[in-house]
Amino acid sequence: MNQLNIQQIFESNPYPGRGILFGKSEDNLFAVMAYFLTGRSENSRNRILAENEQGISTKPFDAAKVSDPSLILYSPVRVFPGATVVTNGDQTETISDFFKQGKTFEDALRTRTFEPDAPNFTPRISGLMETGKVFRYRLSLIKSGDAEGKSVQRFFYEYESPLAGDGRLLHTYLGDGDPLPSFEGEPVRVAVEGDIDTLSHALWDSLNEENKISLFVRFVNLKTGLMETRIFNKNLSAQGS
Repeated sequence: MNQLNIQQIFESNPYPGRGILFGKSEDNLFAVMAYFLTGRSENSRNRILAENEQGISTKPFDAAKVSDPSLILYSPVRVFPGATVVTNGDQTETISDFFKQGKTFEDALRTRTFEPDAPNFTPRISGLMETGKVFRYRLSLIKSGDAEGKSVQRFFYEYESPLAGDGRLLHTYLGDGDPLPSFEGEPVRVAVEGDIDTLSHALWDSLNEENKISLFVRFVNLKTGLMETRIFNKNLSAQGS
């Protein structure tokens, strides 16, 4: 699989939906994770990402403008001892509940299906990154197998001993449309270039200016476990300009 750079991926896709990037830094020192939001509707664009004690949550920028919170407000990032879960929906809670029962990432996601937003049937994308004694990560895609939402397909991908400067990107849509075309195939192999600021700005600047909403990027030191985080929110940037 050819390794693409971030600009190549997003220059031809103005609407990738929501996305997860997992990988390893060029200098071989950090586990790298990112999550981004793009949106078309006023309800979807009325969001920010905010840190909390457990990880990251989506919050309304203007509470008075929220028309339907069911699929837009959730916890995309949840931190556990030696591991982090990143998802595009409330399956974060399902995974957390299953962990408490001693069950696995895969066990949890086998109980879930795609989002109930016909006719798009938006895929559920999820990731588990382990940064303890062993560095590895998993990604999952749950999507409709047909245009009517009668069939569900679940895919799981596991990456052991990730290479320096190498990552995998999974996002919900192949592009704009009506209905929206769901992601297809394996997670895209991408170049993880530069330090946290270089990568964060490359991601943020590559997302379509009209559709981008928020971005979270975190580097985790594989020796010390120390974390460094960047969060971009278009609404807050516009408010401060």
